[in-house]
Amino acid sequence: MQSHEEKLSFLREDLAKMGKVLIAFSGGVDSTFLLYVAHEVLGENALPVTIKSSLFPAREFGWTVDFCRKLGLSQQVIISNELDNPEFYKNSPERCYICKKAILGEIFSLARNLGIEYVADGTNLDDLDDYRPGMRALKEMGIHSPLLKAGLTKENIRFLSKEASLPTWNLPSFACLSSRIPYGQKITREKLQMIEKAEQYLMDLGFEQVRVRHHGDIARVEVTPEERVKFFDPGFMDQVYDFFKSIGFLYAVLDLRGYRSGSMNEKILSK
Repeated sequence: MQSHEEKLSFLREDLAKMGKVLIAFSGGVDSTFLLYVAHEVLGENALPVTIKSSLFPAREFGWTVDFCRKLGLSQQVIISNELDNPEFYKNSPERCYICKKAILGEIFSLARNLGIEYVADGTNLDDLDDYRPGMRALKEMGIHSPLLKAGLTKENIRFLSKEASLPTWNLPSFACLSSRIPYGQKITREKLQMIEKAEQYLMDLGFEQVRVRHHGDIARVEVTPEERVKFFDPGFMDQVYDFFKSIGFLYAVLDLRGYRSGSMNEKILSK
């Protein structure tokens, strides 16, 4: 089994061969680590591009801007509105594929305009374990996934990020806000805003990993198993419910299993 250092060495060599690369940078653990290493290896020839969209919380976009500014990187921003695409907002199980294909098309177009041959993303080895139709779009578009090629897992990336003093080393997992809406239920800007407000509220209360799943009038709250006990206080529950009601939910429930990545895919994966 390769060590962290061996995988990192492979990653550096792989990036060096590209010479110049456009990095799809979301601000999550993986893309931040990839951009950091690419910047170390290639300097200004590692260029970040970030999608600004209603599908991603404003706080995440703001963080990417700050990070790029600190590193002195010239961040490229693409404004994307997936809700204009009826194939996306009707929310089939292929939603992620449709979205990824459209976004990658815009990123590759930018790469061509900048004269950059390679486009890379932060896919890692653990991403192969979940139902991710968006992975098909990555293959079809010919995007490079250096972390995956180097055999880096999420655990490897967090370890190496901590070694590099990156603030994202222990950051909770990010995910597109549309992933909180069950397949078959239309994605609307109103729903996305309700989800963003609800999750931000819970994070402001100190929860580390949060998902608020939108089931019509019902908000299904997922927090880490260790943090579920915070809700076992009548006053606290009333406080959270009152806020959720103020942003449009009629009911709020706690998922007894707690947070797990891809919970909306459990029905599909069980077939």
